[in-house]
Amino acid sequence: MKTAVLTVAIPLLAGCAAAPAPQAASGHGCFHRNEVVEKEIGYCQALRSGNRLYISGIPGQGEMPAAARSAYDRLKLVLEANGLGFTDVVKENVYATDLDAFIKVKDLRKDYYGEAVPAATWVQVQRLYAPALVVEIELVAEYPPGK
Repeated sequence: MKTAVLTVAIPLLAGCAAAPAPQAASGHGCFHRNEVVEKEIGYCQALRSGNRLYISGIPGQGEMPAAARSAYDRLKLVLEANGLGFTDVVKENVYATDLDAFIKVKDLRKDYYGEAVPAATWVQVQRLYAPALVVEIELVAEYPPGK
C-alpha cells in the first residue's frame, strides 16, 4: 500500500547561496539559498532555532543515483554555510517516489556521513513538489556547545 505524504519542497536545483542571517548562539535565524523563490513561497531553506538547524527538503531529479548525490551535495553546502557538517546531523528524512531505487543507492550516504549516521526515516511518496523530482532529503543538525 502506498501512502501519500504531502511535503512542500522547492526544486532549488540551481540557486545562489545567501549568507545566513545574523543570529545569537541561541537565536532564531533564517538562511536562504534562493531568497526570491523562498520568500515567494514562504519558507526558509534552513532555520536555526536554539542549538538546532532545521534544513528544508532539498530535492533531486533524474535517475536516483545522480538525484540523491545532487541533494546530498547541496545539503552539504547548506550545512557548511551554517558552520556545520554531516557529523552534526541528528535526523534525516528521505522522501522518494521510488523507495526501492533509493535503497539501491543508500551506500552513497557513507560518502557524506562516514560512520556518524543519524536517526533516519525513509518514506515512499506519490509525488514531490514538482513531478520531475524523485527524491527530497531534509535534515536536522545540532550545533556543538558554544557555537
